[in-house]
This record gives sequence, C-alpha cells and structure tokens, in this order.
Amino acid sequence: MSVDLLRRRIALSPLALGLGWAAAPAGHAAALPAAQSLALELAQALRAGKPLLVMASLDGCPFCRVVRDNYLAPLLRGGAVAAVQLDMQSAQGVTGFDGARSTHQEMLRAWSVKVAPTVLFFGKGAREAAPRLEGASIPDFYGAYLDERLRTARRAVG
Repeated sequence: MSVDLLRRRIALSPLALGLGWAAAPAGHAAALPAAQSLALELAQALRAGKPLLVMASLDGCPFCRVVRDNYLAPLLRGGAVAAVQLDMQSAQGVTGFDGARSTHQEMLRAWSVKVAPTVLFFGKGAREAAPRLEGASIPDFYGAYLDERLRTARRAVG
C-alpha cells in the first residue's frame, strides 16, 4: 500500500473522524527523539535494564500522534522505557545496529515495517524481544497491548 493511500485511509477512517483526531502538524515535535545511532541507543537501554522501543511513524498520521504523545512519550519522560522513532518517509540519516549508515525510510523497509504506527521492541543482540505492535485503531485496548509487549520485552532483557 502506498504511503499516500495509507495517509488517506487514516485521515478518513471512522475512528479518526469520530474521535476528532486531527493530523499532527509537520514534524514530530520532541515527544520522542529521532533515532541517531540504534547501536548506541540500544546499548544505553540495555545498561539500564530496558528494551529499546523504536516507533515507526508517519508525518501527519493521527494514530502515530496518539501513540507517541499519549503512550510512549509519558513512559519515556517517566523513565519507564527507552524509546526513539523513525519516520517512514524520512531521508534523515541513522546508524543501524550493525554500525552501517542508512536512512529512517530504508531502515524501516529493511525491517519490513508497512504500517504506521508500529512499535518494535529490541533487546539483546538487536533482536526483537516482543511481537511488534502494529497500528492503533482500537485505542480502548492499546494500553493493554503495549503493557503486554513491554512485559515480554522486559523479561527477555532482564
């Protein structure tokens, strides 16, 4: 599915319209830092006994904004998680787990991420420590799904 088609589907979805979720302004504010060096960010997270959460986002995606601002950013600010984000359309540079330079967009394609938002949980050896959390179309249950995957990832790291 093309990113533009995905963006239109999100913008026109009954859930987004019914809840009054407006598209986020251009850019992702500072709610979650953009990934710079995944190897370094993972090493820091593991030293603190935490998995590294990587959120795949899409500029203007209302579901991404909800996940980022209402779930991940508060956990990050409270010190409960280590988290960064990659934008599905960004050519911004990032260093991968293997030390190779890439872009946000290329990294997410290499991981076969196709849905925004997707939250990935990385642990030891840069392996996914819990199942990916793809999409956010059921906000009533999102917190429970996130908590379940966090527990799984923390057990894998601990």
